[in-house]
Amino acid sequence: NRQQKLKITVDIFMTTALLFLMPYGMVGETAHECIGTGMFLLFILHHFLNRKWTAHMGTGSYTPFRIVQTVLAVLILIFTLGSAVSGIILSRHVFSFLDIRGLSSLARNVHMICAYWGFVLMSVHLGLHWGMMIKMDEKAAGKPSESGEWIFRLAGFFIAGYGLYAFIKRDILSYMLMQIHFVFFDYTESVIFFILDYMAAMGFFVFIGYYLHKILIKISNKRKSRKE
Repeated sequence: NRQQKLKITVDIFMTTALLFLMPYGMVGETAHECIGTGMFLLFILHHFLNRKWTAHMGTGSYTPFRIVQTVLAVLILIFTLGSAVSGIILSRHVFSFLDIRGLSSLARNVHMICAYWGFVLMSVHLGLHWGMMIKMDEKAAGKPSESGEWIFRLAGFFIAGYGLYAFIKRDILSYMLMQIHFVFFDYTESVIFFILDYMAAMGFFVFIGYYLHKILIKISNKRKSRKE
């Protein structure tokens, strides 16, 4: 329906913005701040469009999947707000008129932690809902043949495998754990290849989220069958 299409469009723009936020040293400070501001506005719109889900957080029973989904949503909210506030403090262009001083060192560390944890958690969150995207695609284009399913499955494993390699190659875990305090950028490298590596790393965590969803649903179904 119309609202569902709007939700998907917003999510696509958010995912694209997230990928272009990661090579901030290569796209320039002004572009990074503009993309970040746009990302935060899209994040607010995303929550507005999904306000019914938020309104029902305190009602109903909590299955293993719902628990993980809720914890993940809360963490993403915390890291997104942390990234936005620290970004505003560090701003030299979009929010420079605020002229906030004396917190740059702390804000830089907070911004780095929130950005990389946010990237990983948003990717897992996307993976939790990937099955729904597949079903919508099958409804629109028709279910693929058995050989087609295997091709998509193998492609998924390949992307996840390279994504793990890209995650290690780009030292993302080191940034998440603040083992490295400054992100290294090779300015001789094309920004396209940088983003492709981050797309693959995102694919790795989408893969984890997708199969985590399957495991959690199986656990819920087993518990339900025991009760019956």
